[in-house]
Amino acid sequence: MCTEEKIKFPFKETSKGLLDFVKQSPTSFHAVRTASEMLEKEGFVRLAESSAWDLEPNGKYYVTRNGSSLIAFCIPGEQETAFRLFCSHTDSPSFKVKEGPQLSGTAGYTKLNVEQYGGALRAPWFDRPLSLAGRVLVQTENSIETRLVQIDRDLLMIPSVAIHMNREANEGMKYNVQTDLCPVFGDESAKESLCPLIAREIGVQEEAILSMDLFLYNRQRGTFIGANEEFLAAPRLDDLQCMYGSLIGFLNAPQHRAVSVYGAFDNEETGSESRQGAASTFLADVLTRINAARGGSQEDYFRAVAGSFLISGDNAHALHPNHPEKADPVNRPQMNQGVVIKFNANQKYTSDGRSASVLKLLCRHANVPYQVYTNRSDMAGGSTLGNISNTQVSLQAVDIGLPQLAMHSPYEMAGTKDTAYLIELTKEFYSCELEVTDEKMTVQPSEA
Repeated sequence: MCTEEKIKFPFKETSKGLLDFVKQSPTSFHAVRTASEMLEKEGFVRLAESSAWDLEPNGKYYVTRNGSSLIAFCIPGEQETAFRLFCSHTDSPSFKVKEGPQLSGTAGYTKLNVEQYGGALRAPWFDRPLSLAGRVLVQTENSIETRLVQIDRDLLMIPSVAIHMNREANEGMKYNVQTDLCPVFGDESAKESLCPLIAREIGVQEEAILSMDLFLYNRQRGTFIGANEEFLAAPRLDDLQCMYGSLIGFLNAPQHRAVSVYGAFDNEETGSESRQGAASTFLADVLTRINAARGGSQEDYFRAVAGSFLISGDNAHALHPNHPEKADPVNRPQMNQGVVIKFNANQKYTSDGRSASVLKLLCRHANVPYQVYTNRSDMAGGSTLGNISNTQVSLQAVDIGLPQLAMHSPYEMAGTKDTAYLIELTKEFYSCELEVTDEKMTVQPSEA
């Protein structure tokens, strides 16, 4: 086990930074805005996909798509034909407010009409303070503008049916989103008041609002738990923990001769098949334009991709304290025990012997512990963005994550140490000497 003295980023302070990032990022739109502000503070220049790109040696740039996905990159001073990529995702399971958002009909109440986004655990959404966040499309004099909104007060709740009215409640429940999970917005007087409320929050007239992408979010702040505060609990750790840790590592890594690329994609929780998802052309478009802006030919691009390496970061399941039987008999990751390398024989994860070997050496060079995750052989698991993004850009790739519990709950649990481990691994990845092709594999530690 690595000691904190050997880690540049102290465990507790690093986790406080993560919790602040989570607080500022109730939706994928906010996560991208927060990351963009962090990048600009470090001198990154924003590009537009609709404009020409003039990229300078040693330049630092970023570009967004849909306001919910982001790719940042650093151009080296030398003409190196390789990319180093670390990608994660910005979205988390939630409930999206529908068009025609308000429901009435039950005497004394106004509810919001919602549908499930992603594979959410439904039961934990009951009986807790909730609010709304997302983006609002506003008509101005000459255009349509996007405004982000986060209502920073307790606004909604989804009440459970009392045990007296459902004696089988503790015997297992099957929840219907349309009938069981529509949150209470107010009494009868709240009818037709959502749009005026949003208009006040963003400082516009109600009639200026054209459309909204609003999501429920858990109001409970992140905190430290455990006898020695060895764990943390917070909303949206899947996948903001990987997004944050890899971003801090990216920003603190010394510039290497390769093109360093940081990516965070939306819609992973729904299959990544959107204009801004990992299955879109976003990554391929950006890499192609980087190559072209540096004077590279199509042949140069193919060579660069063939010599590139991708780390796909999406959190992993930790061994459950009450249900260890759910885990593989041997590969049983634990929180605070380091980065998790994820394997699946059916290629739900991209890791194989080659890419995992590279990751293990990177961990050793960075003095970071690593673990292995596989599903029980008789249980189907999830997938992530690594194998999906490879349908657009074929890269040597490995899937990793940080161990957590309560995945896809509105309030999740992770280890206090693991974010710092991820940062150190990411720094080493972006700054080491790395050559991985079908013909050769070389991993030399960085001098930093």
